[in-house]
This record gives sequence, C-alpha cells and structure tokens, in this order.
Amino acid sequence: MNVDESRIEICVQGRVQGVGLRYWARSKAGQLGLTGSATNLPDGRVSIIAQGPRERCEQLLDALRGAEPPGAVTMIQQNWTEPHDAAGGFSVG
Repeated sequence: MNVDESRIEICVQGRVQGVGLRYWARSKAGQLGLTGSATNLPDGRVSIIAQGPRERCEQLLDALRGAEPPGAVTMIQQNWTEPHDAAGGFSVG
C-alpha cells in the first residue's frame, strides 16, 4: 500500500437513488484514479467509499458538492479512515 493513500467514506443524502449517482461516482473515481465502491442504502442514501491519493479523494468530494452529480444532493457526511489493502477498480452495488 502506498503511504500517500487515503480512504474516505461518504454518505450522500437527497434525491440520489435511481438517478445514476452510483455510476457517475464510478466514472468520476475512474477519472481520478481512485478505487472503491458506490452502494444504495435501504434508507435512500448512497454510500461511496473511495481510496487513493488524498488530494484526489478530496476532488471527488468537491465534485459531489458541485453541480456535476445527477439528482439532488442535499447533505454529505464524510469520514476519513485508514486505507485498506483493496482490490483495484470501483464497484457499483
């Protein structure tokens, strides 16, 4: 694992399911060279976990706060954690 690696767990609230947000997150993460996943939660939120250089994780977070994502993001909760030895790629669940 690279010592510059960071991991962020993001919980996105609003009109975020059924609008393509998970696939947008996968595309954006791919552009930024991040690994991780995006998953719908039973309560209507979307969980996004991203890992890679901290600056690029922050770019994903900034993009989620901007006008780019589909749907309507009303709240974002974030939690920075220790990076894991993770498989490559970005999955959508």
